[in-house]
Amino acid sequence: MNGLFEILKTVIAFIVIFGVLVFVHEFGHFIIAKRSGIKVLEFAFGIGPKLFGFQGKETLYSVRILPLGGFCRFLSAEEVEESDQVSREELLARSFESKSIWKRMAVIVAGPLMNFILGAVLFVVAFAFFGVAVADNQNLIGEVSLGKPAATAGLAAGDRIIAINGTETPDWNSVTQQIHTNPGEKMSFTVEKADTKQIVTIEITPAYDQELGKGLIGIAPSYTMQKVSVLKSIQYGFLQTVEFTRQLVLYLIHMITGKAPVELSGPIGVAQVIGEGVKQGMSSLFTLAAVLSINFGVLNILPLPALDGGQLAVMTFEGIRRKPLSIEKKGWIQLTGFALLIALMIAVTYQDILRIVTK
Repeated sequence: MNGLFEILKTVIAFIVIFGVLVFVHEFGHFIIAKRSGIKVLEFAFGIGPKLFGFQGKETLYSVRILPLGGFCRFLSAEEVEESDQVSREELLARSFESKSIWKRMAVIVAGPLMNFILGAVLFVVAFAFFGVAVADNQNLIGEVSLGKPAATAGLAAGDRIIAINGTETPDWNSVTQQIHTNPGEKMSFTVEKADTKQIVTIEITPAYDQELGKGLIGIAPSYTMQKVSVLKSIQYGFLQTVEFTRQLVLYLIHMITGKAPVELSGPIGVAQVIGEGVKQGMSSLFTLAAVLSINFGVLNILPLPALDGGQLAVMTFEGIRRKPLSIEKKGWIQLTGFALLIALMIAVTYQDILRIVTK
């Protein structure tokens, strides 16, 4: 019964979090399109057959069967119905294609930008209500990664690092500084073991991490939550958003260049991660939602067909050649991109299932 309840909580959390990410993203497109004078024919939450909706003054607001996406459908020049010249010209003036390239780009960029803003807001809320995680002042190890040098040498969660190579480590920064700057060199750790309280000496050789460019042994500190002011929360939220975005972009570059392994997750993998967040409490859930929102923003800005970045790439190409692509060519680009996106989703979902089965 408890297992079923946990699954139900995970499903609800997944729908809510993913729904908010998609809604905010599409709202970004919607509001800038409206402000740019573009007629929005439909604002849809979800994909697939329509469940229900209502017709606004000029926009259909609909909810579709699968909460795994959404879209804004703008009036296009080809959809303008033949009518009297005056109304036809008015409609053409409100079509997406009639606007300047800068306005069209602004509409497209607004979606991913809203995801970055949402990520920052969620970080701020998490910091303001639950505090900021800071390493305790006792140098206690909070987590040891399996298969890494620390675990192999016998370090465990709860152990306290007293000194490295005979030099006392008064705080966690002094611990990480020595580890990071000495990859490949055997180091002597003076440690108080959590179980016996005995002081022992353990030799560990930090492994060089190519992605980060420093030595690592696979440990994380024991954290305590520290309350901070609203102003500090805003500062930390902004800095966390910038830093996570930087790390994500750097990882993507390393993944493309072969410096890092290709690791992608589909809806099942994301649902698993959200499930873990649910177990750890609201603080972790807010932080996780912020991370997913930033991921969503970065993914959509990539120059791939069927994504916002793909449309930006086409517009940039049109701007350089000073001539729009034909409707047929744009259609083929979108169709090809959509097919590739579906194939990628199937591939990563298969990998997610494989990871679950082989655990």
